[in-house]
Amino acid sequence: MEQKYIKPPVEIRYADELEALKASDTGRKPDNWYLSPKAVRTFILGSDKVFEHNGNKIRIGKKFFGNDALVERCIITLAGSRGLMLVGEPGTAKTMLSELLSAAISGTSTNTVQGTAGTTEDMIKYSWNYALLLAKGPVKEALVPSPLYVGMSKGIITRFEEITRTPAEIQDSLISVMSDKVLNVPELEEEGLVFAKPGFNIIGTANIRDKGVNEMSSALKRRFNFETVNPVKDVRLEKQIIINEVEQNAAANKIDMPVDTDVAELLAITYHELREGISDHGIKIEKPSVVMSTAEAVSVFYQTMSNAWYYEEDQLSLADLTQNLNNAVCKDTKDDLEKLKGYFNTVIKSKSEKVGGIWTEFYETRKYLK
Repeated sequence: MEQKYIKPPVEIRYADELEALKASDTGRKPDNWYLSPKAVRTFILGSDKVFEHNGNKIRIGKKFFGNDALVERCIITLAGSRGLMLVGEPGTAKTMLSELLSAAISGTSTNTVQGTAGTTEDMIKYSWNYALLLAKGPVKEALVPSPLYVGMSKGIITRFEEITRTPAEIQDSLISVMSDKVLNVPELEEEGLVFAKPGFNIIGTANIRDKGVNEMSSALKRRFNFETVNPVKDVRLEKQIIINEVEQNAAANKIDMPVDTDVAELLAITYHELREGISDHGIKIEKPSVVMSTAEAVSVFYQTMSNAWYYEEDQLSLADLTQNLNNAVCKDTKDDLEKLKGYFNTVIKSKSEKVGGIWTEFYETRKYLK
């Protein structure tokens, strides 16, 4: 029976591409890597070449849109002994990039620590099955491996999401592991040293907006190479990301409805202008306090499409789009509502008068901003 997932892991979502690349991979490969660095780059950045595998022609699509050189640096960092830290504003695809890297390098993207204020050291390293611990004492059979233990023992990537949400003393438990590549389990005595196998490394992510929440120590920072993932600056690129992501979400949920590219362009322009604080005609805009990320734009579009599909409407409603935009932007402070209204009453009004068409219809939906 076919397995179904709400959000398939990258290694399942792109299984055909990974298998096709592995079958044709002749690149120089670090020990225990699933793909060579060249093939990892191809998997993430795409290729015009058509790969043949099991009688099928496989195309490798571009999955990360932005700075190609950043992706190449990330791959080389992970081929060495240093960890990789992806930092940036929320919604800039840091998590997606870490998933893609992990799947292509280790064959799995699910060996993950989700950092929160409640993250403890045993959630990172290991814990115990207390029934077995009481019955047999501290034996290996009673040990429950956590992601760091798994990564070291198997030689795979451990992903640490939102690391700066984790208490500083928990973060610092990584320092000795990253320096010595050894995890000590003192309860096991002679069997208590876990030496990292080739292929092990750590990819961390951190939001710039969390700076100062639990600032990383300088000692921990030295164990990582930092790469900043910036928001998409090109409207055309942002439009394409919205289209690609919405198409994939729709296919996964059996929503048989074409993506309206005009609406995708309108939404990409709206998010770009609100993010940058200036319109394409030079009108200054008060920027909302909320992060105007591409991920949020995808969510607004997909929610609008879902509304049209499940309520059996022929096309996307700009009234629904505006209400979803309102909910996405105005969730932190009431001031953002006034900024969004101001954007409609200046920039969208100007586009309505000069361009007309969809912008006029969009301007008429301002009554839903409340």
